[in-house]
Amino acid sequence: MADQLAPRLDKEDLRLLIAEVLDVDVAEVTDDAHFVDDLEVDSLMALEITVRLEKEYGVRMQEEELESIRTMRSTYDLIERKLRETS
Repeated sequence: MADQLAPRLDKEDLRLLIAEVLDVDVAEVTDDAHFVDDLEVDSLMALEITVRLEKEYGVRMQEEELESIRTMRSTYDLIERKLRETS
C-alpha cells in the first residue's frame, strides 16, 4: 500500500503547496518550522491550508485533527495516515 501512496503524497509537493498558501519561500517551510511561531500562520491561513489539503489529497479533516497541523512533518504524517485510511 505504501507504494500506492508515493505518487499521491510527495513531501516536496506538500512543502510547495504550504509555501504557496503562506506566500513564503519554500526554504522557510522546513520539516520542523512551527507554522504559528516560526511562519506566523494565523487562523485564516490555517483554514486555507486545511481547505487546500482536503482538496489536493481528497481527504476530510476532523476538527480534532486540525490541531496536529503544526509543522510540515506533522502535516505530512497526518495526510499520509488519512490516505492510508481511505485506501
